[in-house]
Amino acid sequence: MKLSQILGKDKITLSFEVFPPKTEANYEAVKKAALDVAALNPSYMSVTYGAGGSTRANTVQIASAIQQQYGITVISHLTCVGATKEDIDHTLDSMKEAGIENVLALRGDRPKDFEGEPFTDFHYASELVEHIKARGDFCVGGACYPEGHVDAHNKKEDITYLKKKVDAGCDYLTTQMFFDNNIYYNFLYRVREKGITVPIIPGIMPITRASQVKTACTLAGTNMPERFRNLVDCFGDNPKAMQQAGIAYATDQIIDLIANGIHNIHVYSMNKPEVAEGIQKNLSEIIHD
Repeated sequence: MKLSQILGKDKITLSFEVFPPKTEANYEAVKKAALDVAALNPSYMSVTYGAGGSTRANTVQIASAIQQQYGITVISHLTCVGATKEDIDHTLDSMKEAGIENVLALRGDRPKDFEGEPFTDFHYASELVEHIKARGDFCVGGACYPEGHVDAHNKKEDITYLKKKVDAGCDYLTTQMFFDNNIYYNFLYRVREKGITVPIIPGIMPITRASQVKTACTLAGTNMPERFRNLVDCFGDNPKAMQQAGIAYATDQIIDLIANGIHNIHVYSMNKPEVAEGIQKNLSEIIHD
């Protein structure tokens, strides 16, 4: 099923994200974790893109396994960094063969150890979106950044590029993580004002380890509210308490979003079935069939 069909229904959806193995050695362990998340029967799932080499194929393999074993709609991520047009076409053909109808098109970040020019045939996500649309009948999504992309000079420029991506054929957008819902609401107002009308799915990241905070701030440029910093300061040295507090904080964000009319929620659960299950249980009377 295409994601556009799921988003078009008048019901609350909760989706989870997993990632493929970075090496072939731990493929089975990662596949099991991803399938354990799928066993929770989310509205749909997304699988991030393997970083180069032979691991790229693992994205489609994991996505296909989820779809075949649990009948869950899947989104396969696809990045153009370090990829030629032929590489992209090969991956799209693999998706078609696996019956995958949904693609999240991303430019991707320049790898630290990459030699040469990482962007050859595609320099921007909008170009990749346009190419995917021309290659087949895919439902194509894109990423957006409520606090502005780290490479953008300002938020106005970022939204201009976002509009270009949507005009290229994006059927929906999923946000980068944020920890203050007001940032999402303000972003939604700004992009709607600029004529971007596709569904914009908020992406929620449950922070369950103190070390994740630095990554979120450094790589994504995410603002950490004082309330959240206090939580990390208090529970960061206790892994079990930090996980429980992180799940509770993410749940609180989700409940606030739903209470404000946002019906589609995406959770960056990664390969943590216990985190996905914890959030799902917290919402058992709020989200149900």
